[in-house]
Amino acid sequence: MISSSGSSFDLLCCLVVLLILPFSSLSSDPDSLQDFCVANLNSSTSVNGFPCKPNAEVTSHDFFFDGLSKEGNTTNVFGSKVTPGNVLSFPGLNTLGISMNRVDFAPGGLNPPHSHPRATESGIVIEGKLLVGFISTNNVYYSKVLSAGQMFVIPKGLVHFQLNVGEGKALTFTAFNSHLPGAAVVPLALFASTPAIPNGVLTKAFQVEDDVINAIKSKFGS
Repeated sequence: MISSSGSSFDLLCCLVVLLILPFSSLSSDPDSLQDFCVANLNSSTSVNGFPCKPNAEVTSHDFFFDGLSKEGNTTNVFGSKVTPGNVLSFPGLNTLGISMNRVDFAPGGLNPPHSHPRATESGIVIEGKLLVGFISTNNVYYSKVLSAGQMFVIPKGLVHFQLNVGEGKALTFTAFNSHLPGAAVVPLALFASTPAIPNGVLTKAFQVEDDVINAIKSKFGS
């Protein structure tokens, strides 16, 4: 015969397990098991990060990066430039679960609709005025015009954009909870992939004729 106190204890144990299990999946990148793991970018193998450079070869230089101090060249079709500060440009970030971007905007410049499959994004406007928006999986559009000093957050994996709606240049810095958040830029993914997505897929998806798809692809050199 099983006592009521024993049943209560078993139920309590089950509840504790159910509460603890999700916590391991809350962070975007796996937790580090050492103080640091400066990336060996020359390694041919990579599993959720790069192999560590031997500690004897690590220097102070590995933990500092000045790439975000330089203004990006916005002379392109979108009028914006993303300068990444991720593990590929800053190897000291390897396995630490963080990275940053600098995004410069010409007047009227757009950081086109895109998503980050591996990270939530937060950002702060440094200069200018930006319309920041994202779309939920229920197709609800959330947006606000932000000025210098104001912040935003984009939930992981959702399509979002920033548009310069001010009169001059604009600048924002963004941060991610992944050392390599990735970016799927919607117009490039759809109209400039290699190999190309068949026109029949795109004409049906957008309910337009073949010449419309070809015209859009031509804008991106496809």
